[in-house]
Amino acid sequence: MPLSDKNALTIGGLAKASGVKVTTIRYYEGIGLIEPPVRSPGGQRLYGGEAVERMRFIRHSRDLGFSLDTIRELIALSGDKDRSCAEVDEIVKRHAGDVRLRIERLKSLEKELNRMIRECSANRVAECHVMEVLANHALCETEHLKA
Repeated sequence: MPLSDKNALTIGGLAKASGVKVTTIRYYEGIGLIEPPVRSPGGQRLYGGEAVERMRFIRHSRDLGFSLDTIRELIALSGDKDRSCAEVDEIVKRHAGDVRLRIERLKSLEKELNRMIRECSANRVAECHVMEVLANHALCETEHLKA
């Protein structure tokens, strides 16, 4: 559909309307998350309302921690408006499970860091328990490695 000049947004306008940086918009365009825009006779990118909606969708999805691959999957699913949303629900349930695991790891990490601080009574770095533990994971009491 042709884009009217009066309704068109430049990349700066799209950035302002969506809250996404210009460099990020170019990146998303480059990896195919947004359609390449039409160009003005002078070569300037021109975007319509659908681009604003798409950028807001991507930004909010990123704010919620979704990966770009998952966002690409959600965008593909959004193309079929009559499709059941069961696949979307499964994607979000999977993401919620991943978030729960990260929270558990972060709680474990916090516990270990607090223990390291409590157990350090040295006055000099050479005798610092924190430095000793950082150099030797075997001295940790909790498992906090990334999965």
